[in-house]
Amino acid sequence: MAKTSYHHGNLGAALLLAAGEELEAVGVEGFSLRKVAARAGVSHTAVQHHFGDMQGLLTALAAQAYRDMEAAMLGAGSTLPPADRLVEMALAYVAFAESRPALFRLLFGSKRPDYDNADLHAASTATYATVQRLVGAAGGQGAVDEAAIWGTAHGLAELSITGKLGHVVGMDAAVKTQALRHILRRVVPQSVDKT
Repeated sequence: MAKTSYHHGNLGAALLLAAGEELEAVGVEGFSLRKVAARAGVSHTAVQHHFGDMQGLLTALAAQAYRDMEAAMLGAGSTLPPADRLVEMALAYVAFAESRPALFRLLFGSKRPDYDNADLHAASTATYATVQRLVGAAGGQGAVDEAAIWGTAHGLAELSITGKLGHVVGMDAAVKTQALRHILRRVVPQSVDKT
């Protein structure tokens, strides 16, 4: 691929987009700055200039992924009653994992990003704070209720992207969503009517 002059209003954002596409294509094991640069049509040094090294790029990518996940969770069922919104938030979490499995694994199964990085820490903290707020709004009583909904959503996400959710994975999309919704309703805080 011939390198061309890269004129873009926000090269950093374009590089993160290319990095996300590359990660989904080859996974973290095959990920490299050179491949990201080639995908974006820029030089290897342009990537280094913006992110320093591979850890810097993966850290920035993880921070952006947390922000994207939080936005999806906040947008899910935003007009619904709190208990229903909590279920839809958890479904959005599962959908995020299903649509971007390599990125999901980067967030929750890789040591490559720098988790001491202030931006990544702020993004991951904000995402969990969204879970806390929605659990609280649905009548949850703190860490146990937060862990119940997050742990269930995370487990469903992991089982789904690894193909281990059995017959649920092969269901029609609408039927599958309803099945997941039914599972998630079981861990909605008990202080709220779940009908």
